[in-house]
Amino acid sequence: MPILDNITKAAKGFFIEGDESAAGAPVAVPAAGQPAVAAPPPADPAALMTQAEQRHIDHIASLLVGDGKDFGTYAKMVNSMASSGLTGPLLYQTAFSAFAALTGVDRPALLASAEQLAQKLADDRARVLQRHREKLGESTNAKGPPGPLTQFQQEEAQLQAEVAALTQQLTAKSQQLSEIQQQAQAERQKTQAALASYELANAAAVADLQAHRQAAQSFLTPSPSANHSTT
Repeated sequence: MPILDNITKAAKGFFIEGDESAAGAPVAVPAAGQPAVAAPPPADPAALMTQAEQRHIDHIASLLVGDGKDFGTYAKMVNSMASSGLTGPLLYQTAFSAFAALTGVDRPALLASAEQLAQKLADDRARVLQRHREKLGESTNAKGPPGPLTQFQQEEAQLQAEVAALTQQLTAKSQQLSEIQQQAQAERQKTQAALASYELANAAAVADLQAHRQAAQSFLTPSPSANHSTT
């Protein structure tokens, strides 16, 4: 049947190299009458990782690398067989039958492998989150130097303190400048008033002197008759 040919081709992609005995292993099909349990469709890793950076994809892939007898390999077999048209319980049961025939892994061991992979991903995520918090300065690492962001935050706090101190000094100097300007203005007005007063006094003295001088010249100049009588 074409579907069985497709299943066989899909399973061959997961044969262990050099293990010729596994190549002839039959693909088991669930027995008739076995209860069908609804199963979710396999997730599409490509769709889930569209926005992920390649370095993160590679890192996660390295965590899931196994020995060919783990749940990760089984999941790949499921995805491969899904392309042959199998779905639901038949897909998972057929893939497990082929996987068990090739690897000798039973159901409890397969599910335990899935749990181990899930725990590995959880532990790695916890480690990454902790490192992320350290980088953001939300937590400290006593065993290592502070992260770049923590150093930037420390420098920022120091510069803010320096700016605050300079601002305080600038405020004090501005107040001092204002007081000096007020004093200078008062002194300028005082000096200008004194000069104006002097100008008035000087003008009055000049006018008085000029008046007396003219009077003296006029009154003290000898008349012609007085000069004649003396002769």
